[in-house]
Amino acid sequence: MAAVDLGAAEWERSKISTQDINMLKKLGMSKKPKALCFPSEESYPTPPMGYRPMIKELVRIGSQFIGYREYASRTEEKLAEANKLADTLAQKLEQSETARKKAELDASQAKAEADEAKAKAASVEELQKRLDDVETALNEHKAAQATREKGILKRLNTQNRRFLGLLFPYFFPKKEEPKTFLALAKDFNPPEDLGLKMRHENMKVAVENTIALVADSQQTVDWMKVGDTEQIEQTKWRSLIKAAKPNTKKILAYLGIKPSATPSSSRPEV
Repeated sequence: MAAVDLGAAEWERSKISTQDINMLKKLGMSKKPKALCFPSEESYPTPPMGYRPMIKELVRIGSQFIGYREYASRTEEKLAEANKLADTLAQKLEQSETARKKAELDASQAKAEADEAKAKAASVEELQKRLDDVETALNEHKAAQATREKGILKRLNTQNRRFLGLLFPYFFPKKEEPKTFLALAKDFNPPEDLGLKMRHENMKVAVENTIALVADSQQTVDWMKVGDTEQIEQTKWRSLIKAAKPNTKKILAYLGIKPSATPSSSRPEV
């Protein structure tokens, strides 16, 4: 059952969009019901050996890019919601600031009135009591305003952590989560060549898929003779098989297949 699901997933990933078909037509290729056909000998007498795998890798990269683009769209929607919430909180903070200024102005006016009443009133104790009441109310309002501002800042920090928590593990699962969005953005500029890294990963995936399909069919294959050693360096082919070996064991274990001994199993580790 797992092998059938794996085949269905591979079929979905191998679908070619209209844009990819147009690109293939520009390159001189077309998609037929059964397979991709190369140009005629008159238009392209000597096609290179690596031409067909290169097109497959381009199609595979394009299909993967579509998935990344959908994920980026969902992330942008979440970011837009977070920005909208941040704007709402900022507006509330601005309203609170306006109310605070108005309260301070009212308190200043009340204090001025108290001073004027103090000068006119005969009882100094009554005027002092009114002044104390106004100052107490002002302090209480300032304390309430400070508490409200702390709550708003706490909610903003919470939304920031939620956004980073959703976005960060997908791209950097083995690193420590940054405290600010700027630190996260810096991680998107690695020094290594991403194109070369992606090509190496795609080559490993292709080898792993081939090994899994052959193992599922219960065939006995000498893997050292599978590659075309005339067109690829022997050391490069061996290093490719060695890099795919750990992941191949996981694939076979997932399929529930215990491969039998093959001629390649008696060879020394490369």
